[in-house]
Amino acid sequence: MTTEHTEHIERAERTEAVAVTERAEGTESTGAAPVRFDTKIAVLLRDDLALWQKLNATAFLVSGLGSTLPEVIGRPYEDADGTPYQAMFRQPVLVFEGSKETLQRALDRTLSRALPRAVFTADLFSTGHDADNRAAVKAVPRADLDLVGLAVYGPRNAVDKVLKGARMHP
Repeated sequence: MTTEHTEHIERAERTEAVAVTERAEGTESTGAAPVRFDTKIAVLLRDDLALWQKLNATAFLVSGLGSTLPEVIGRPYEDADGTPYQAMFRQPVLVFEGSKETLQRALDRTLSRALPRAVFTADLFSTGHDADNRAAVKAVPRADLDLVGLAVYGPRNAVDKVLKGARMHP
């Protein structure tokens, strides 16, 4: 990962950490030092996908983490008129890209570290609902999955090691 990408990630995390703290406490920005998350949410996408595929896979992948890990979800939103909105992640989601081989290595590392994960395979672009999605993944041995995306959550250092060889999505 380049210094520029590292700085970009750290800026995004600092900005989101301040916003999270403000939402949780109901306070306005005080200029205080931001919270640095000790965990990371990351999505790794195959670098040969069309834009619509990247967006579709990312949406499905992060839903897999949010639905099973309540600690990644912040508090509900509300606008100035009092209109309520659903809660979202409490921290930034960092999006990376890499080759098919990079994705496979990342999945292997995720499994060896027992980190929470979600996978998206090429077959899922042609299915229409959850039952078909699950059946498409179940029909293929792990080593033969045509991975196009992986979402992972865990301690910062562990997720960084999982993503070795990937680059920030432009």
